Amino acid sequence: MAEYKYSTELVKKENSAKAVGRDLVISTKQSVEISSWLRGLDVETAKKRLNRVLTMKEAVPYKKFKESISHRPGIGPGKFPQKSSAAILALIEGAEANAQFKGLNVNSLVITHICAKKGSNAWHYGRKGGRHMKRTHVEIVLEEVEKTEKPKKKVREVKK
Repeated sequence: MAEYKYSTELVKKENSAKAVGRDLVISTKQSVEISSWLRGLDVETAKKRLNRVLTMKEAVPYKKFKESISHRPGIGPGKFPQKSSAAILALIEGAEANAQFKGLNVNSLVITHICAKKGSNAWHYGRKGGRHMKRTHVEIVLEEVEKTEKPKKKVREVKK
């Protein structure tokens, strides 16, 4: 089993929920880019973004694995990784369901940790030698965060 950066003891907090996808048949490189794109967002925004990727209305910006990737307007190099987006969206919804089961407020959840790592190397056997299958482990941790309202600016009164 692969070790994750996020400690299991930290997930046992009463204001967090976790979901792990093991040996998902998705690209590790795409999953890493999607993870860095979603990290720190609230769950509703992340789900909207992934749904826009699935309908090819918003591209995922590629920061690390960007060689020979065409540019998209406003973000630079980017792609529409639909299969990986669908798998990560399902994981986020699973973590959200776990949080709801724990009694957390679903409207105030934030993705505090999302990590994609390389999974097992299964072989495709065939005529031209074997090829490795793409397998990825994805871990998502959501935390309930109190939303603080920003103080409104005071309007100066004009003296007459």
